[in-house]
Amino acid sequence: MSNETRRILLVEDEKAIRDAVAAYLERENYWVTSVGDGQEALEEFSKHHFDLVILDLMLPRVPGERVCRAIRDNSDVPIIMLTAKGEVEDRIIGLELGADDYLVKPFSPRELVARVRALLRRVHSDSEPQREVLEFGELTIDVSGHKVMVDGKEVDLTASEFKLLTTLSRYPGRVYSRMELVEKVLGYDFEGYERTIDSHVKNLRAKLGDNPRHPKWLHTVHGVGYRFEDPTKQPGYQKNNTKEEAKQDSDSKSEDLDKSATK
Repeated sequence: MSNETRRILLVEDEKAIRDAVAAYLERENYWVTSVGDGQEALEEFSKHHFDLVILDLMLPRVPGERVCRAIRDNSDVPIIMLTAKGEVEDRIIGLELGADDYLVKPFSPRELVARVRALLRRVHSDSEPQREVLEFGELTIDVSGHKVMVDGKEVDLTASEFKLLTTLSRYPGRVYSRMELVEKVLGYDFEGYERTIDSHVKNLRAKLGDNPRHPKWLHTVHGVGYRFEDPTKQPGYQKNNTKEEAKQDSDSKSEDLDKSATK
């Protein structure tokens, strides 16, 4: 897929920044739609298909947080958040709302373009190495179909969450440092973005129902990073019974009770 076919929605209320970013993106042959407030962003997104959204947090009319939540409720389109806030906790608000990446103002337009290129490259990757379907007990990861199932129910993940899960799960037991995951999942290795991985892991655990205190799949390696474990390889693992199996067990127990009563 060429850059010419990739549409980007740029949402930024400061005209100077909006024009500069749009110029850099258009120079890379991306098709850019630029708007200056949250309401316009929602209207444009409802009318057109976009391959990526660049979204400022501080917007007039409808704030960026609400725009991000509204987009994420209906689409898994990649979102890069722009924020003027410097505190770490403030900077990860967008990630917890479902954004895939963030950039703190002031930033270099060239760095933003590099982020866009990396994010689109992994989202639109045509080839997936190794196994196409990964199964770990109640968890099934359909790599080629870009689907994740837990107990037979599909789980809606962002592009970054899916990439993080597949990266970790391909090599159960291997420990990845946060910086390794930044490079593999986000597509670059800028220092200072380790907390981005922490936010994605937090969201991923919540969506999979993986208790961080007693994890089944995603394990924290304190002081290092994260590893994925296959629970079916652990001692004492028992697969959840299906309804039919449970019914057969119940019928068997009832027959045993009847036999005991007639003796």
